[in-house]
Formats: sequence, structure tokens, C-alpha cells
Amino acid sequence: MNYRNNPESVRALIRPTEVHKDIFVDDEIFDLEMEHLFANTWIYVGHASQVPKPGDFYTTTVGDQPVIMVRDNDNTVKVINNRCPHKGVEVAPPGCGNTGKFFRCPYHAWSFRLDGSLLALPLKRGYDPEVFNECEACHGMAGVTNVRNYRDFIFCRLNPEGQSFEDFFGESLSTLDNMIDRSPEGKLEVAGAPLRYMHDCNWKMLVDNQSDTTHPMIVHESSAGTAVSVWEKSGKIGPTPMAVEQFAPFISSYEFFEKMGIRVWENGHGHTGVHGSIHAAYSPIPGYMEAMIAAYGEERAKQILGDVRHNTTYFPNIMVKGPIQTLRIFKPLAANKTLVESWVFRLVGAPDKLLEQTLMYNRLINSPGSVVGHDDLEVYQRAQAGLRSRGLKWVNVARLYDPTEAHRKNESVNGTTEWQMRNQYQAWARYMTASMTEAV
Repeated sequence: MNYRNNPESVRALIRPTEVHKDIFVDDEIFDLEMEHLFANTWIYVGHASQVPKPGDFYTTTVGDQPVIMVRDNDNTVKVINNRCPHKGVEVAPPGCGNTGKFFRCPYHAWSFRLDGSLLALPLKRGYDPEVFNECEACHGMAGVTNVRNYRDFIFCRLNPEGQSFEDFFGESLSTLDNMIDRSPEGKLEVAGAPLRYMHDCNWKMLVDNQSDTTHPMIVHESSAGTAVSVWEKSGKIGPTPMAVEQFAPFISSYEFFEKMGIRVWENGHGHTGVHGSIHAAYSPIPGYMEAMIAAYGEERAKQILGDVRHNTTYFPNIMVKGPIQTLRIFKPLAANKTLVESWVFRLVGAPDKLLEQTLMYNRLINSPGSVVGHDDLEVYQRAQAGLRSRGLKWVNVARLYDPTEAHRKNESVNGTTEWQMRNQYQAWARYMTASMTEAV
């Protein structure tokens, strides 16, 4: 089917309790996601602590668009398109560094200020000023005009027109607030490079999985279940190892996840873990509560640390775990290929043992060498292959469906509902078609 310039055909892919398999396997749909969905929504770019000094930069992608996050001389963090206006070369190299006072293209040495504006070009006398000033290139590298620094988390919206940052995220920003407030100084720092893990599946499968609470006790029985079994057979001598504390909740019962709850926010955002979560029973870190009480007072400190949300999905493609200070980005590369980046944060002013706990969790659960992550990887890849079957056309998301949910928002519900998935797909259809025009 031709989906381009046909918003009705795109909307028809999403039903109240089903989504069409084309949204996972169709290359044209993937291209339209890059063109529309990832341009109409506010996308996480990076954290300000990655670029602490003027000239510091970090290169990444927003959808399929290469961008640079850079700290300008005025100390603000900017996002610019990583493309020389001359011959199209990516100006900044992959990764991070400090470019000094300006960027210089490695091909012909055109140079640009830190905000991307044109600074100089060699042999300028070869360009007629009147002609050159009519060229697109005279403006330099294109800056992204819609950039928001929210407590050092940097987001951007590529489309010049669209929903405001505040309207897009609404109450969901409370998860970021909670993670930041877990620092006695109210500040986070990125702790090193991310763990990167390639998946041969569509990016939305990973997003769905963040609120899928009926799979852990099945999929992770052979990994987390085995780890717990070995610990139990050892006689449980001494304190419970940190790794066992992190593995054990993955095989909790259906009843545990039902009671845990899911909160569904507007615009595709939501989180598991309303009334407790898999992160609720970690051993206390000596000195941490004391530091929090000194910073916030006892009542507020207990309130912050008592909010133990499991997975917060920020539509379209990141997941945040506040209690364990991790953030995962699901980077779409093709309809059947996704790169996952797993970042960890240090709570400034907190005991180092907390960072050790976070780093261990990231290695055990999110890395290419993960014990748990390979369980999900196999399921994703088998789903990607299975959806090629011509026997069935629709994927089911009907668990605990209530027709009135379309008119409700920001509610806490049964922890095994698939409402959050339905919420994501309704948002998908809305932002996919927001900038589409009908074929004439």
C-alpha cells in the first residue's frame, strides 16, 4: 500500500485494540516515521553534563538526522544539524570532544561559529557576494530552533511548528524530577559512555516491552530465575549479593505486577511502578538517607526515595529508570534494526556505592553481555520474523481494554493492562500524520 501523502491509510493502521503489522515491517512506514514522527515530537538529544565547557560537543541522531549538541560561548547548549552547507559533509566527527572556538569542515575548511552560523571560507574572493548571499549556504550549518534544556536534559523538536515542550510532556516530567531530586544536590552527571546493543527488530517492539509486565516471569525464568535458584541452593550465606537483588524481581508473580500498577499519561507517555516496583527492595546504602535528609528534610527525603517507579516511557523512544538512574534510547536504524544506548547517571553528592549499584544494573540487564537482555533479544527477533507471516495482519493489544479510556487521561490502573501500549499507538498515529499532506 502507498502510505505517503495518505494520512487516512496511516491512521487505519491503528485500531482501538489492534495495530497492523506493517508498522513493524514496512520500509515505507519506517521512512515516514523518520520524516514525520521524529520531527513532530520532542526527542531526547543528550545531557548537559556531556558538554560542560564552551566548545564541548557530542554528536548523535534525532531519528535519522545527524545533529550536534554543543555548548556555546554564552554557556547555553545548542543543537545544530551536522551537515556542512557546502558539500554536505558531516562537520563534527562521531562521538564527543572539544572543537575550540569554532567548527571546521574536514573537506574544504569552511568554518562555523558554535551556533552553526558561517564564520569564514577559504578563497572567499571566488564568490560573488550578491550571488552567495542568495544561497542557502550563506547561513551556515542549520540550527535546530526548538531546543529545551529541562534541568540539564536536552530535548529538541525538528519541525519549526508544533506542540510546545510543556504540552507534549505534561505531568510525565515528574519522573525526571524524581531522578534528579535523588541527588542531595539536585544534580546529575552522565557517568561515562553508554553501553550499545544492536537489535534486529523494529524500535517499537522495545518501547512496547517497557510496559509489558506479563512477560518477565516467562521470558526471564531461565536467566534471572536460574541466578536466584543458584543463590538459594548455596544456602544464602552472608548478605544477599547486589546482583541477586537486581535479578530476583524479574521473576515476580503476575499478582506482584498487577498490584504494582501503570500510570498512563497523555501523548504516549506512561510508567509502570505506581505502588512499588522491582526497584523497591534494594539494600539501603550507608550514608545516603542521612545526606538526603540533610539536603531536603526528613519528610521530603522519604517522599523522594519512596517514589520507586519502574519504567517510564517517554514517547517516542526513551525509557527512564529513576530509582536506578538509567536512561535507554531506542535508536531506529531501519524497519528491522534498532540500536539501544543505555546511559547511567551519577547522583552528585551521593555515596559512590549508589553509582556502583547503577553500573552493575546496567551491565547485568542492558549490555551486550547481559544475562537478562538476551531473553528479550531473542523474543524481539522471533517477533520480527513472525510478523512476515501472511497468515495474520494484526497485532493484539486488547488486554484490559475499556472503551472509555479514549476520553480519560493521566490515570493509574492495573499493572498488567496494555492501555499504555494503546496510548503509544494512538500517539503514533497522531504525530505521524500531523504534518502529512493529502496527495492532490
